[in-house]
Amino acid sequence: MDNRCKLNMVGITYSQIERGVYAMILEQEGTNRRLPIVIGTSEAQSIECCLQNIKTPRPLTHDLMVSCLANFGVTVEEVYIRRLPTGVFTADLKLLGIEKSVIVDSRSSDAIALALRCNAPIYTSQEVMDESGFDAKETSKPETNVKKEKSYAEMSIEKLSELLRKAVENEQYEEASKIKSEIDRRNNE
Repeated sequence: MDNRCKLNMVGITYSQIERGVYAMILEQEGTNRRLPIVIGTSEAQSIECCLQNIKTPRPLTHDLMVSCLANFGVTVEEVYIRRLPTGVFTADLKLLGIEKSVIVDSRSSDAIALALRCNAPIYTSQEVMDESGFDAKETSKPETNVKKEKSYAEMSIEKLSELLRKAVENEQYEEASKIKSEIDRRNNE
């Protein structure tokens, strides 16, 4: 793992396209490169509570897990985000106990929720950043956007719906938003 990239949490975004879909946005330390990972509602709420330092009356699942680990003398040493060939993100959760260190397979959202609560570092590989990351500072040329919008205006609703589904699957939320706007515009006419 010599090509490790350290990641910092930027925040949680809500998909304007699909109900109940959130993305946590991680940024490669020292760069503008970001990695979006789609997560569910409960994980988003748990992470957001941690980021906003909100104390709930009863412990959330991730708070309970941190408490259990601490009571058994186990610490979260680090999280390493991987991407499966299917495109799903997963994580190795490295735990350090009294007698040994172990790596536990985890959902990326759960591992990051624990890492944030334990101030543990989060890493990924350069390959994951190259395949799934984007540069937050890059902007597309206005003329390119105009051409895409004109081409969307010429497409059928069925074709637009298919493009929208693919954009959401590929976590291309900006593009999905433009497609959704064209579909909404037609539905309102």
